[in-house]
Amino acid sequence: MFERVLSLLRSPADFTEMPEADARHALGALLVRVAKADGAYLFQEIEEIDHLLADLYELNAIEAARMRAECERLEAAMPDTSELAHILSCDVTNGECNNLVRALWKVADADGQRHDSETQVVAIATKTFGMSPEDAAALRA
Repeated sequence: MFERVLSLLRSPADFTEMPEADARHALGALLVRVAKADGAYLFQEIEEIDHLLADLYELNAIEAARMRAECERLEAAMPDTSELAHILSCDVTNGECNNLVRALWKVADADGQRHDSETQVVAIATKTFGMSPEDAAALRA
């Protein structure tokens, strides 16, 4: 009986499955990682992630928020940023890569402040994509 009471108190998120580590979720997890890199996961960053996911994958607002929540779980479960970027890099072309890096920069800049920790996450991802630091910086502008 005690276990039943405890199960009712647990969050439904405790029972949700881990999303597949595919390119779509890897990108979302990288976006979340950039947003969290400075130690503050702000509303502006969450809103930007939802907007980007909706645009990239033609999702409505609810679907984008649900996907972001899945990506948050994946991000928490995969501590290696280069591993996330590698999953993503296997499924994207060089042309798509530029758009993905722009998306990472949009999240990094969403709160209006530049943080070295966010720049480092983008740098790890772009290195894994095979992009030079100069090219990645040019995409931020």
